[in-house]
Amino acid sequence: MVSTFTSKDTYLSHFNPRDYLEKYYNFGSTHSAENEILRHLLKSFFKIFCLGDVKGDLLIDIGSGPTVYQLLSACQSFREIIVTDYVDQNLHELKKWLHKEPGAFDWSPVVTYVCDLEGNRIQSWEKEEKLRQAVKRVLKCDVTQSQPLGGVLVPLADCLLSSLCLDAACPDLLTYRGALKNLSSLLKPGGFLVIADALKSSYYMVGEQRFSSLSLSQEAVKAAVEEAGYSIEQFEVISRSYSSTVADNEGLFFLVGRKLGRRDDVL
Repeated sequence: MVSTFTSKDTYLSHFNPRDYLEKYYNFGSTHSAENEILRHLLKSFFKIFCLGDVKGDLLIDIGSGPTVYQLLSACQSFREIIVTDYVDQNLHELKKWLHKEPGAFDWSPVVTYVCDLEGNRIQSWEKEEKLRQAVKRVLKCDVTQSQPLGGVLVPLADCLLSSLCLDAACPDLLTYRGALKNLSSLLKPGGFLVIADALKSSYYMVGEQRFSSLSLSQEAVKAAVEEAGYSIEQFEVISRSYSSTVADNEGLFFLVGRKLGRRDDVL
């Protein structure tokens, strides 16, 4: 029997953000594949945003999910951040944390780890407040549409970030390539594209619910990014995989690209 790719409606009706957070981001003392991957993600984003030249005024995070880990180093290098997702309950979960509402997910262990990476220049509570102040808007996003943010007008970004999103949003390579082109409409010429995602993953689990993933090779990712009008400046692969009970990926990749064109082409 041929399996079908998880639909958008299934995400709206069956994706449980709390189950997702507890499984993949419960950064406790327990050794797990999920914790190891989260550490790699945090280290890579630290290198990209704090040690590299990926900086600017506005960063748009594409497919934020219910998470903020991917923005903890980015908020050191960007004055304003827009978070986005397709799933309404993920946007609600983000707002709970941003507004310090009761029952919001506790990101403090992750924040403390990032502060350590960054040399403890600020305390963890200051880092959380810095990120909350940087996030200016929480918006609905659909990467499969030519206008990913719908009719919402936003300034062109200096950087687009997407972490563990596009492989779950795109059922095939044609859609994946189209999504990268759609997202380009949100980015200034010369702006940065930062992607972290799983390689060769066909599914991932959230609680008892199985969600599809587009199985991506390094070669397919690079070709799609270049075809969409970006140059690739960095491409790194790590061999870490999630626990076999929750996903079937074969490593992850980190990519930094630049949209072709000159910044001074933008009026």
